[in-house]
Amino acid sequence: MADVDCDVLVVGGGINGAGIARDAAGRGLCVVLCEKDDLASHTSSASTKLIHGGLRYLEYYEFRLVRKALAEREVLLRSAPHIMWPMRFVMPHNAGQRPALMIRAGLFLYDMLAKRELLPGSRAIDLRCHPAGRPLKESFGTGFEYSDGWVDDARLVVLNAIDACAKGACILTRTTCVGVERQGELWIATLRKADGTEKRISARSIVNAAGPWTQSFLQAAGKPQARQLRLVKGSHIIVRRIFEHENAYIFQNQDGRIVFAIPYERDFTLIGTTDLEYTGDPGRVAIEEGEIRYLCELASDYFREPVRPADVVWTYSGVRPLIEDAAADAKAVTRDYFLELDDEGAPLLSIFGGKITTFRKLAEDAVDILCKRLGKRARGWTEKACLPGGDLFGAVPQNRSVLEFCQWAAAVQVKYAWLPHELVKRYVRAYGTRVHTLLDGCAALADMGEEILPGLYAVEVNYLRRKEWAVTAADILWRRSKLGLHLPAGAEARLDTWLAAHA
Repeated sequence: MADVDCDVLVVGGGINGAGIARDAAGRGLCVVLCEKDDLASHTSSASTKLIHGGLRYLEYYEFRLVRKALAEREVLLRSAPHIMWPMRFVMPHNAGQRPALMIRAGLFLYDMLAKRELLPGSRAIDLRCHPAGRPLKESFGTGFEYSDGWVDDARLVVLNAIDACAKGACILTRTTCVGVERQGELWIATLRKADGTEKRISARSIVNAAGPWTQSFLQAAGKPQARQLRLVKGSHIIVRRIFEHENAYIFQNQDGRIVFAIPYERDFTLIGTTDLEYTGDPGRVAIEEGEIRYLCELASDYFREPVRPADVVWTYSGVRPLIEDAAADAKAVTRDYFLELDDEGAPLLSIFGGKITTFRKLAEDAVDILCKRLGKRARGWTEKACLPGGDLFGAVPQNRSVLEFCQWAAAVQVKYAWLPHELVKRYVRAYGTRVHTLLDGCAALADMGEEILPGLYAVEVNYLRRKEWAVTAADILWRRSKLGLHLPAGAEARLDTWLAAHA
């Protein structure tokens, strides 16, 4: 906890903070990132887990945002093909919805707004003979199919933090920035660890990437804010798997909202999201009974078998810190981002808005601003770089890594033939090429150490503690993985007991 001098102090360990720390460290800046909880504890682990352009944003004429997001899809897919992959989305259609010609025109525009090398274009489909039609009600005879991508959002944050650390950044989790003071061309910040110990950071600049707490941080820093945040809650439900195919669904509701039903964690279906104004504590957000009913009823309007609240096995909610744009309805608030620079003395850069799909571009724009202000001549580099574990066929991102992931995974299974097949499948998806780091020194199942919980061995837990800042069972079972969904009641408490005994 010695005092530290740095170029950039990043406050916030969500996707924007981690992405900025990675980009800045890669350009030779000395970076410290502090996060008051675990990485991706809040908004960044509570998304719908999509890498997408945002088809519905076309209705609000957000062409610039959609184009930017569409351009990022394949950049991200190539950078981390283990935690992201292409997905086909099916939109059932009937006479009570938007006209088919309007939808077809929107999908054509969606296809054309950005270059595609990996993702096939949209098309009309006959649901009476398409696999995606079988779970749906008979009234849905026609539909449309288009491409976007899926991402493990929490792992995306962690991979950015790992890469930032590898490039020299100091990542401090469970460390709160309790005070900042501007002294000419320096910021003096006080950081407090969970055990109460403190350190002072002198930083040439600060990035306020605190998400829902962005305005709170500005107020604590004594800075007026030109931008206002609008907090919007999004909730999701998870039920046992409703359909066997690998397509996702995009459902249109009569209130104008869009809800997705997505294959999730092999045995489940993820349904979401809601859009509700939120005024409470962002750290205590939770789904309401009305939201559960809303999502169940909407899904039941489409599926032959109704989805009931009693079918819900898990839920999660997050608060999206969106830019206040005076939209009357929460669903219409822009998902674009704005970077606000306070340049009176040492710079303070605050991040407003944003979405997971555009995090890399947001980070690049933010570090461009910082480099210019700090006199650092260094260009952006992340567009042509793999995230940790994504270098399946070399350090340069390539289409092959996406298209041939299954062949690569099969070769890993051969290399570790002594491991159960399902365990290798999980490892390659979670860790990519870093599976070799995880299994270093292991030549048999006995080398994996104690099987603490079904499918969770001591070697993995120790790796997550040592390399990925995991501290608690929740870190491991719900953010570094989603094993919590697959384990019996009491598993989290058992793991916490084990962690305490092996501290």
